[in-house]
Amino acid sequence: MTAGAWDGQGFHGETVQTADTMFSTTFSFEWTKAPLSMNDRLHHIVKAKKVAELRALMHASARHIPELDRVEVHLIQFVNTRRRRDDENLVATLKPLCDGLVDAEVVPDDTREFMVKHMPEIRYEKGCTPHFELTVTEVRA
Repeated sequence: MTAGAWDGQGFHGETVQTADTMFSTTFSFEWTKAPLSMNDRLHHIVKAKKVAELRALMHASARHIPELDRVEVHLIQFVNTRRRRDDENLVATLKPLCDGLVDAEVVPDDTREFMVKHMPEIRYEKGCTPHFELTVTEVRA
């Protein structure tokens, strides 16, 4: 991955860490819609399989992140239509991704003591390719 700063518009897969800045990285996922939604009515075995897949994906993706004392995470869904969507529905996708960070030993647990989880955001960008970005940023404990 290439070093660079995340400017709020998401440099896909960018990692930042210098002596005077905190660690930050952004993961980009090519999903056009959330893999899990609060509105899903899935059989519990199907849901458990999807949760396990998301955790494993995040675990494998986050292996390069050093062990950190405390992080904050932001999940953003980028869309190219102005259709109404509920931000809260993305929490079902955010939770397994945060669990995957714990599985990758980035932080000891996904409790408030170690992880600040921001409410997921749905951001409209005209002409963009729909995708998701998860940004993990080290915060001072």
